[in-house]
Amino acid sequence: MTTGSHEMLYARACRVTPGGVHSPVRALRAVAAEPLFVARAAGSRLHTTDGRELLDYCLAFGPLIHGHAHPATRAAVDDALAAGWSYGTAESRSLALAEFIVERIDWVEQLRFVNSGTEAVMTALRLARAATGRPRILKFSGCYHGHSDAMLIRAGSGLAGAAVPDSAGIPPGVARDTVVAELNDEDALAECFERHGKELAAAIIEPLPANHGLLPQRPAFLARLQALCRRHGTLLIFDEVISGFRIGFGGMAEATGIRPDLVTWGKVIGGGFPVGAVAGPRDLMEQLAPEGPVYQAGTLSANPVAMAAGLATLRTLVDTDGYARLRALGRSLGAGLSGLSGLRLQQFESLFWIAPGADAQRPLRRPADMPDTVPRHYPALFQAALARGIYLPPSPWECGFLSLAHDEEDIGRLVELLQDMAPAWR
Repeated sequence: MTTGSHEMLYARACRVTPGGVHSPVRALRAVAAEPLFVARAAGSRLHTTDGRELLDYCLAFGPLIHGHAHPATRAAVDDALAAGWSYGTAESRSLALAEFIVERIDWVEQLRFVNSGTEAVMTALRLARAATGRPRILKFSGCYHGHSDAMLIRAGSGLAGAAVPDSAGIPPGVARDTVVAELNDEDALAECFERHGKELAAAIIEPLPANHGLLPQRPAFLARLQALCRRHGTLLIFDEVISGFRIGFGGMAEATGIRPDLVTWGKVIGGGFPVGAVAGPRDLMEQLAPEGPVYQAGTLSANPVAMAAGLATLRTLVDTDGYARLRALGRSLGAGLSGLSGLRLQQFESLFWIAPGADAQRPLRRPADMPDTVPRHYPALFQAALARGIYLPPSPWECGFLSLAHDEEDIGRLVELLQDMAPAWR
C-alpha cells in the first residue's frame, strides 16, 4: 500500500492522469483544496495515507449504506473471489440477486445488470426510443443521469455552477434530441408536452434529485409528469441510481406510489462495486437482445464478485431492518439542526444537503431556487470540517449520506460542527 503525503502523491498522479484524478469531483477544486489519498476505510471512517482518521459523510457518494468494508459484504466477496472473478458466461450469482429484487418489487418483472448508472441510463433511453419509435428525450434541469452525451445537457452534479455546464464534445444533433424542462413547474411541463409530446420517447427524472443539492419534488409534480407521459404515449423513467434501495427497498417509486415504466439503479445495488441495472415490465425488457432488437452488452456486466456484494448488501438491509435504523439516524440529524439560523439542512431520510447561509424557510426544489451564498460559503465549511476530522462531500452541490455504520456520537460530532459554523453565515 502506497503511503506518504497527499502533496507528493498528487504530484505523481498529475503526471500520469488528467488532473490527477479519475473522476473530476475528487480533485476537490470546488472546495479550494487538493485531493486526499485514502489508504483504507472501515465502518464510518476513512484512513488517509498520511495517517489521519476521518469521519466519513460522503461514503463513496452513496453506495456504502452499511459503511466501509462491512463484514457480511466482505465475506460474500471473499467467497466469490475464491471461485473466480470473471467468467464471461451465465452464472448463478446474478440470478440470485435478480430474483431477490424481483420477488420484492411487484411492478418489476425483469432487470438487466450493467456496470454503472451511466450504462443503465443509456440502456433505458435506447430501449424507450425503440419501444416508441420516437427520437427525443425529456430531462429536467439539475438532474444528473450520468455522462452519456444526451444527458450532459444542463446536468447538475460536478457540472453544477459551472459557467458553461454542457460538456465539450457533444454534437449539436445530440443536444437537439434532448428537451430540458424545469423541476417543480407544472404549467411549464404541460406546455413542454404540448409542444414536443408527439416526439418524446421518454421523460427521465430523478424522483429525488440529489446531484444539484437535494431537491425533494412534490408528489403532485411527479404525478403530473406521469399523467402527461401516459396521455402522450411517452415512457416515464425514474433514475434511482442514488435513491434506489436507500429510500426503502423500492426507492422513491415505493415511497410515492408512482410506478415508472422503467427504472435505473446503481450505487447501493452493488454494495460499493461497479454495478448498475435497468428494470421494468417484461414486455419492455424483452426488447433487449437476445430476445429483441435493442442491443446491449458488456464484458463485465453481472460480474460475479459485484453480484455477491450487491446481494449481501441488500439481504443484510432486509434481514436487520436496516431502513428503520437509518431513518432513526436521519431523525437525530434533523432534530440536532432544527431551527439553526444561518444554515439550511435539506434532508430526505438518510440523504442530506447542507446549504450555508441559505434562507431556511423557503423550500428549494429546483436549481433556480439555490442561493448564491452556497458556493461562496461551502469551501470554508468543508475545510473546517476536515480540520476537525470530518469528511463532507467535496462539492457544494453533492449530497451527504448516513450509513448504518454511523452512530449517535457520529451524528453529534456533525451537529456540533454545524452549530459552531452557522453563526458566521447569519
